[in-house]
Amino acid sequence: MSLAISVVIPAYNEGEAIIPVLDRIFDAVESECEILVVVDFEEDTTVPVLRDYSEREPRLHTLISSYGRGPANAIRYGIDQVKNPVVVVTMADGSDDPRQIDALARLVDRGVVVAAASRYSAGGQQVGGPLFKSVLSKTAGRTLGAFGRVGTRDATNSFKAYSTEFIREVGIDSRSGFEIGLELTAKARRLRRPVAEVPTIWLDRTIGESNFKLAAWIPRYLRWYRFAFGPPLTKEQVARGAAAIAMQNNKPTKGKRNS
Repeated sequence: MSLAISVVIPAYNEGEAIIPVLDRIFDAVESECEILVVVDFEEDTTVPVLRDYSEREPRLHTLISSYGRGPANAIRYGIDQVKNPVVVVTMADGSDDPRQIDALARLVDRGVVVAAASRYSAGGQQVGGPLFKSVLSKTAGRTLGAFGRVGTRDATNSFKAYSTEFIREVGIDSRSGFEIGLELTAKARRLRRPVAEVPTIWLDRTIGESNFKLAAWIPRYLRWYRFAFGPPLTKEQVARGAAAIAMQNNKPTKGKRNS
């Protein structure tokens, strides 16, 4: 029986640049899949491109998020719409290798709750991207893997597969940035649920502009990073700890939208 998966892609004014990304995913994925591309508003330049594409590819669905703007809200909205047992989050910029989607999904099917595409394990690589961001990400990933024993050396990568049941159980508290991958990895570790990884080669986007706001998001990442360390917790304890982090991370920035 074929494994049924949902692929969630947050997008922001990608326009026609998303076409080759979708082509590669549909060509690479062998599992029975649906692709949910989530945008913040109807006027996003990606929307007409997606609707044209979906006329020839019924597995593609365009979703307009009602959760507010920003990638975290788009990812949350998309995940809340899936009905398949495995959900994979990947980016719209073509930086992730879609050939890993099936491997990640199979790990979840075998029992892990989080399967990470790892740039920092043997066979993985990160090509391009800002140097400071790369150093921070690599340091966080490797220290969490070695000392936090979270099950992956790349907890900060957004390219991950999840057990849909696990996400429904623990919830998503992030409302900004791309910290969901780290949040769910940290929750899995404190609950002592299995996490695994496969190596991946990440390529920095060559078209368009990154929306990663490094300075604004570092404190939010650090809180989830610290939460990953520590003794086992119950679901109730994880929920209380996550709520405390969310109160700090989700405070609106004066004069700016939470994105």
